[in-house]
Amino acid sequence: MFGIFDKGQKIKGTVVLMPKNVLDFNAITSIGKGGVIDTATGILGQGVSLVGGVIDTATSFLGRNISMQLISATQTDGSGNGKVGKEVYLEKHLPTLPTLGARQDAFSIFFEWDASFGIPGAFYIKNFMTDEFFLVSVKLEDIPNHGTIEFVCNSWVYNFRSYKKNRIFFVNDTYLPSATPAPLLKYRKEELEVLRGDGTGKRKDFDRIYDYDVYNDLGNPDGGDPRPILGGSSIYPYPRRVRTGRERTRTDPNSEKPGEVYVPRDENFGHLKSSDFLTYGIKSLSHDVIPLFKSAIFQLRVTSSEFESFEDVRSLYEGGIKLPTDILSQISPLPALKEIFRTDGENVLQFPPPHVAKVSKSGWMTDEEFAREVIAGVNPNVIRRLQEFPPKSTLDPTLYGDQTSTITKEQLEINMGGVTVEEALSTQRLFILDYQDAFIPYLTRINSLPTAKAYATRTILFLKDDGTLKPLAIELSKPHPDGDNLGPESIVVLPATEGVDSTIWLLAKAHVIVNDSGYHQLVSHWLNTHAVMEPFAIATNRHLSVLHPIYKLLYPHYRDTININGLARQSLINADGIIEKSFLPGKYSIEMSSSVYKNWVFTDQALPADLVKRYLL
Repeated sequence: MFGIFDKGQKIKGTVVLMPKNVLDFNAITSIGKGGVIDTATGILGQGVSLVGGVIDTATSFLGRNISMQLISATQTDGSGNGKVGKEVYLEKHLPTLPTLGARQDAFSIFFEWDASFGIPGAFYIKNFMTDEFFLVSVKLEDIPNHGTIEFVCNSWVYNFRSYKKNRIFFVNDTYLPSATPAPLLKYRKEELEVLRGDGTGKRKDFDRIYDYDVYNDLGNPDGGDPRPILGGSSIYPYPRRVRTGRERTRTDPNSEKPGEVYVPRDENFGHLKSSDFLTYGIKSLSHDVIPLFKSAIFQLRVTSSEFESFEDVRSLYEGGIKLPTDILSQISPLPALKEIFRTDGENVLQFPPPHVAKVSKSGWMTDEEFAREVIAGVNPNVIRRLQEFPPKSTLDPTLYGDQTSTITKEQLEINMGGVTVEEALSTQRLFILDYQDAFIPYLTRINSLPTAKAYATRTILFLKDDGTLKPLAIELSKPHPDGDNLGPESIVVLPATEGVDSTIWLLAKAHVIVNDSGYHQLVSHWLNTHAVMEPFAIATNRHLSVLHPIYKLLYPHYRDTININGLARQSLINADGIIEKSFLPGKYSIEMSSSVYKNWVFTDQALPADLVKRYLL
């Protein structure tokens, strides 16, 4: 009797999705190559109407274009697996809900249900359209004896033929593996197998596979510009990155050809705000824009593309760079970019002045500001309290000779106000900013480049009674001309305020800043912030189901990491990329970060362990 009444019962669902967006980041990387136009044309070619310049996205989803099947979390199919319901299709387009974001559309769907099905815990979804769409969420209402069920999806869904197994989404609940409803165990396991892949083949745009690989795609061996493979060896250890599976180079079968990088589809930047679109669009053109700027600056300066005075630097903050209109026309591929690049060439690159320069144009030159920036500047992660004097090195003396500091107690005590080195050590008042071991192994090669000449630096600082730091001495070291194994050639520079000595002291501080900024970008920032996080993101997606509570805890912390790292391999850390062009180590930049990674220890990274390791706590 009750079965007769239950037979026709339906569960109402609301499906929220976004269509493929013409402002999607993957489309704007082909600006100037028909990327945006081609994408729009592709959508229009599928019967989507364009009214008043706005794409009517709802039209393309009406009809039998998207199907779904519920999977029970409480009832099995006889084999112990959750029962799969009947396939149903999206129905009418709902009025835009006030809680929906831009370009999100809501659709209704109705599932047949009876008491023998139980409570839904997952669903299959199929996309029968050519274009992918972004599935935001699904909400099931008025489930008998249960109420409402939410599915938070946030995933791209491609045509069903793109997948070997149906796309599945799980309820927005958390379960440890041991506590997962038994009917869902098979589906949980299969989804993780899909995400792991089999480690073979070239990855496609629609793939969702998280697999490991070494950094073997930074160089261009076939173009005569190789780089060492980072990772997989004790010589060049490195964190893993997402495997792409591209073709190997002819010259080096262990290296991948440079080109477009793969990242799992849901890691790609999605629907962007207009301002984000402009920003990332410019970044995607960096390989064209930077040479054009160099050309423009060279034209404006006539003889040199480098800064020749402090006034040249200040002009970036006070007047910007005024580019000729012919240069502007080349770096403005879309009219929308006029928001950033003014067509009249006025103040194209005018930067906001640093606060210290607002107070005093020469304030950055003082010892007080130099010492302040050691802990309040871009890289406060290296300074440590001095434990012994003179400072020693951890470099192998058979390879690099005796790297013990040549700074003397007498040199330091000149500016310590009557305090001895021994007293300062015992009262925890001496600190060191030490880049000797990081730079010395690479200085011979760095200084052979036509673009740079540098020292490795050690800076000793004294904690004054007022709680501020004071630089006492800077040691500048370079390898012995007859061989690195003979030890460094070092000079010690002391603070000075007048004459030639003051200029030498200023130059010594400049060498410290060059070491500091390069180390910050290559190690503190790129290596310790970006690169080391990627294998954790990969592992989490390979081994923790979306149902796992730890997955939900970690996922927000990985946002955009894999995608940003992939973009970095294309234009930032690659051979002749922005990093190599902009920072001291040049072509040895990322190799140098590999050398530092040899001493990387996971448990040392967080506070308070990091402070304890540097004797700051």
